[in-house]
Amino acid sequence: MAARTFGERLVEAGQKYGRVCVGIDPHATLLGQWGLADTVDGLRSFSDICVDAFAGRVAVVKPQVAFYERFGSAGFAVLESTLASLRESGTLVIADAKRGDIGSTMAGYAAAWLEPGSPLEADALTLTPYLGVGSLAPAIEAAKTHGKGVFVMAANSNPEAVALQTGEIEGRMLSQRIVDECAAYNRDEGVGHVGVVVGATVAKPPALNDLNAPVLMPGVGAQGATMSDAAAIAGDVGHLVFPSVSRSVLSAGPDVAELRKRVVELGKQVVG
Repeated sequence: MAARTFGERLVEAGQKYGRVCVGIDPHATLLGQWGLADTVDGLRSFSDICVDAFAGRVAVVKPQVAFYERFGSAGFAVLESTLASLRESGTLVIADAKRGDIGSTMAGYAAAWLEPGSPLEADALTLTPYLGVGSLAPAIEAAKTHGKGVFVMAANSNPEAVALQTGEIEGRMLSQRIVDECAAYNRDEGVGHVGVVVGATVAKPPALNDLNAPVLMPGVGAQGATMSDAAAIAGDVGHLVFPSVSRSVLSAGPDVAELRKRVVELGKQVVG
């Protein structure tokens, strides 16, 4: 039997724990709200609490790399430990690093985040496609080789993205073109490993029916969208869509029991 793809593993985890992706976003304001200092020690305490709350209890988590990177090498050391602890529990981890480059540089990013045994090893990596989806091939190929996944930015929720991502090239929205190019990598897989990111607040979302891979859908909760909004964009492929929530869950911290309770509550609201 062929090894399961990342997409298949994620769908299975969603069936077990609920289709919610929990963002781990230790920004300065949230550290303060949790009574933690905006220091590496505060970062470490925050991350340890998140591991305790979510490891082995949610389908997938998504640490935001920027909030670790701002502390330099010490922050990356905390991130390495956090990634390892989450993955050791069997929890799938998406490194939200939004990498995008060409050639050997893209291959370097792929080795850093997707190579088994790497200090920063994750199960999947977010990517930006604005040097062309084809430029991401080293990461896409590395992910397939190692049974991992990628999520390509397609239609983002921030207002600055709208004009660019809804613009047309040869009669097709750019966001749709990105989704379609990602879909080509998934045609020979049960559930593919090249997913996309589509915001739940996007007014003109791309069609997702032919992607055959997971979709991360941020924007639910604090950003104003509902689970029903996510379901409407998902259409007939709701089983592949994972609403991504951060503030809606993390505002319940630092109490571990409350964090777990909030995830369960949100999971019950997922439609489709």
